Amino acid sequence: MKLLDSVLKEKIELKKTKVNVYLCGPTVYDDAHLGHARSSICFDLLRRVLLALGCELKFARNYTDIDDKILKKMQESGKSLDELSEFYIQSYERDMKALNVLDPDFKPRATHYIKEMLSLITKLYNQGFAYVLEDGVYFDTSKDTEYFSLSKRSLEQNQSRLETFTNKKNESDFVLWKFDKNFYESDFGKGRPGWHTECVAMIEALFKDECDIHAGGADLLFPHHENEASQCRCANHHHLAKIWLHNGFVNINGEKMSKSLNNSFFVKDALKEVSGENLRFYLLSVHYRANFNYSLEDLKACKKRLDKFYRLKKRLIVGEISDFNTQKFEFKGKNTRQILEILSDDLNISKALAVLDEFIMNANLKLDEQGKNKDLKERLKQELCELSRIFGFGFLDENLYFQWGVSEKKRSLIEAKIKERDEAKKNKDYKKADTIRNELNELGISLLDTPNGTIWECI
Repeated sequence: MKLLDSVLKEKIELKKTKVNVYLCGPTVYDDAHLGHARSSICFDLLRRVLLALGCELKFARNYTDIDDKILKKMQESGKSLDELSEFYIQSYERDMKALNVLDPDFKPRATHYIKEMLSLITKLYNQGFAYVLEDGVYFDTSKDTEYFSLSKRSLEQNQSRLETFTNKKNESDFVLWKFDKNFYESDFGKGRPGWHTECVAMIEALFKDECDIHAGGADLLFPHHENEASQCRCANHHHLAKIWLHNGFVNINGEKMSKSLNNSFFVKDALKEVSGENLRFYLLSVHYRANFNYSLEDLKACKKRLDKFYRLKKRLIVGEISDFNTQKFEFKGKNTRQILEILSDDLNISKALAVLDEFIMNANLKLDEQGKNKDLKERLKQELCELSRIFGFGFLDENLYFQWGVSEKKRSLIEAKIKERDEAKKNKDYKKADTIRNELNELGISLLDTPNGTIWECI
């Protein structure tokens, strides 16, 4: 597999079969937004491709559960740190489950690794890379000759994104440990960790300095990942990760997603408009490195493309598809192998989805010609299951997929109307049966009579 490294700006071949991946997760002070969703979905695709290629994978996604924003939310809500972080972690995980994002092997929380962070900070201090001020312990970036080597930027370009404190030795210096009498004991004084120190300590603890891929949003490249890489080089004398991957920004109707612009679209709001699989398909449809322009109109229009997948699944009567878990799957289909090869080139999703579209079209043509060919149907079923596991969609019941968004009240009305229509047909009152069909059609419901009874769908 080849992946374009954000630092070298060139594709690096991943030759290992045992791969460690670390994805920077959310700061848990609010519900997940579309930026969180896109990052998780993009790197979930990476994970699925690596698993399909037979790699033995260890995947970590952290939670920042102590931070200035969290403390502010605590004051506003009256909740404790544990109560607040747990509430938003559960909210985040519900959203990720709805988007078919595989559960990570490791979900480290910053507050569970305070000892490891203090060990790292002490090491940096003892080696002369850190100094103490009245508000905390700071990292001295002037001591790192390779600082800015990750982002390839200058201090002048990024001054607005750096923490400002007049007594710092350098503008680019950042806090490792913030003094705060309400939190953790340390040799430096009671306090809490700085954001940039958390992931370094957790990666070291989880992977023993063997992080193959470090991933996250493009907004994390500087200063977060730059500062992580710097601490690792100085404290441990090696690179934090072999490959750095960053997904593009999410724009809302052409504007960069930002809470200050009041356009930070929450996942839970998008899920009121379409199913989780529809949202996943939409956010997956643009290459992970490209910026994504989100619009509700495009989201709903994209559904038609996924509908074709489910039409084929319904035609083949595939039934339940099992996803990756402890079970291993073989990927033998001709189209599956072709798509895996395409995705192995830096996750070329546009080309992969084009092949998927072609597979669906050709499968329907073959079924039109050879509708009674059992071997053909089994091959197509198997390949459809393989493709579901790679892309991470197609797991819903095909009938329920086309009934998504219907309230229980409306569902009861539909079922009652179908029962009434069945009775009319039984009494050969076809005029009444047609009237009921038309009534449902006006409600946005189409009926399909099958040997197993009447099936309904949303138009």
